[in-house]
Amino acid sequence: MLALAEEAAHLDARLPVLLTGMGKVNAASAVAATLARTPLPAAVINLGTAGALHPGWAGTHEVGSVLQHDLDTDFLRRLTGQSVGAPLALGDGPVLATGDQFIADDTARAALATRAHLVDMEGYAVASTAQRFGVPVRLIKQVSDEAGDGAARTWQESVDHCARLLADWVRDHL
Repeated sequence: MLALAEEAAHLDARLPVLLTGMGKVNAASAVAATLARTPLPAAVINLGTAGALHPGWAGTHEVGSVLQHDLDTDFLRRLTGQSVGAPLALGDGPVLATGDQFIADDTARAALATRAHLVDMEGYAVASTAQRFGVPVRLIKQVSDEAGDGAARTWQESVDHCARLLADWVRDHL
């Protein structure tokens, strides 16, 4: 599953691909609707681009844990006594921060870099939804930009190359 057609452009057309649209709500609702109406798959694989929160980060990464950077879980726990939106452990690998914001600002990137290595807009929603259905999930992210000033331009320039690298990862690992 991927958010955008641009990210799926070079995948084998015979693969079952779900395009969810951008953001947590679109991703969660698309994955939930699909899992609810079809036989459960052996796994959900979320492919997509991500911004690097630290200098020098590049390449394709399998996410080890994912958190929501735009949900104040500590405040909500203090307010309600309940844990809402806690980070999800997926295995070994970098930390992904998911939120409904495209990070294209050096200040925002620096703040997120204290908690994560990568940033995207769908990973947490996909992982949380798959886990609720009892389906194993893997998040595979290709670094497209440095999530700072100019990231939007960089993403537009790199998305096709990133799509090729994600298709290569699928061919080599699945």
